[in-house]
Amino acid sequence: MKIISYNVNGIRAAMKKGLNDWISAAQPDVMGIQEIKAQQDQIGDEISDLEKMGYHSYWYPAERKGYSGVAILSKTEPKHVEFGTGIGYMDEEGRVLRADYDDFSFISVYVPSGTNMEERLDFKMQFCHDFLDYIKNLRKEIPNLIISGDYNICHEAIDIHDPIRNAKVSGFLPMEREWLSEYIDKCDLIDSFRYFVKEPHNYSWWSYRANARANNKGWRIDYHMVSKPMEARMKRAAILPEAKHSDHCPILVEID
Repeated sequence: MKIISYNVNGIRAAMKKGLNDWISAAQPDVMGIQEIKAQQDQIGDEISDLEKMGYHSYWYPAERKGYSGVAILSKTEPKHVEFGTGIGYMDEEGRVLRADYDDFSFISVYVPSGTNMEERLDFKMQFCHDFLDYIKNLRKEIPNLIISGDYNICHEAIDIHDPIRNAKVSGFLPMEREWLSEYIDKCDLIDSFRYFVKEPHNYSWWSYRANARANNKGWRIDYHMVSKPMEARMKRAAILPEAKHSDHCPILVEID
């Protein structure tokens, strides 16, 4: 099973850049999408194209138009789709969507950015701590989870092009990195990319400034987090930087 996650930074803009053609070529079995920035009725024709490719699609936009929002595409119809977490402030921004299958559940998550605003950083950390508790409790009910998306945090120095200069920038702050370690530990998760790939210079997001992508001055902030009971089922993980519909690129994990 091929699972892809992609922060598209606006689904309409990404589709104008050929996203649906890329999906048709990549043929993921399940795809989590973040930062859709659109209501479902704004992309009706594009959804029809996805349906023609054989995808069931589930959309969870933010209440605020043109902001945030997540989605899941699936070739197999899930047994159940859970829109949100039941935590009001999270769900208003359309940040968590879950699809349940026979032997695992898949979550598309978009963790808030804390950039440039002290108030927003507090919001991000509140989200992170509440999300950790949510996942820890969910694992009691659903032990096999794949939690994929834009976490807006680089975990280790290897995950960012300039760890020294970015040490005081949101996305690589000590408290954010400590939270990610705690989340992986307490929720019994595996960072699937680092499980397979130990080399540096692998990133999933680049600033639009200073030709950062061409120079590969990036950040790895997108993850497939896989529950440890599924460890033996993981076959491969990769970052797919050749896809250029966004300031992020897609990430892949293959599950047996």
